[in-house]
Amino acid sequence: MLQKDMLARLIEDYLEKSELFLVDITISRDNDVEITIDSFGSVTIDHCTDISRIIEAGVNRDEEDFSLTVGSAGLSQPLKVLKQFKKFTGSEVEIILKKGNKFKAVIVSSSEEGIEVEYEKSIAVEGRKKREKVITREFYDYPLLKSVKPIINFR
Repeated sequence: MLQKDMLARLIEDYLEKSELFLVDITISRDNDVEITIDSFGSVTIDHCTDISRIIEAGVNRDEEDFSLTVGSAGLSQPLKVLKQFKKFTGSEVEIILKKGNKFKAVIVSSSEEGIEVEYEKSIAVEGRKKREKVITREFYDYPLLKSVKPIINFR
């Protein structure tokens, strides 16, 4: 059976040299391997092909029968690793908390523990009928987050 850490070791030098980073490796029961990569710049088809060739050369097909898919992290996929959160610092994201709250915010910073975000919140002001909008900054530990997805803005 293929192991994630073995596959990650095979490609780590290439990823570092190419200024890419690993987002995820999934291996199904049927040995369908899916490797997801990202970059602070862009991920090209050549990057995906090179990684595929490295894996093919590093795994003995006589011992392991597998299918391999290598792709870049899509904008519609949730952010998974710290480097992705850093990549999207200053960008608007959609956050869904594990307790069910859903809102849009801008990532201000990210660390090993979680992310700091800024968002607009409506609060009731005593003596006024209309709610007032204020900018709120909060820190969320990763275990509190169910999903964080970039918002595609064509403005």
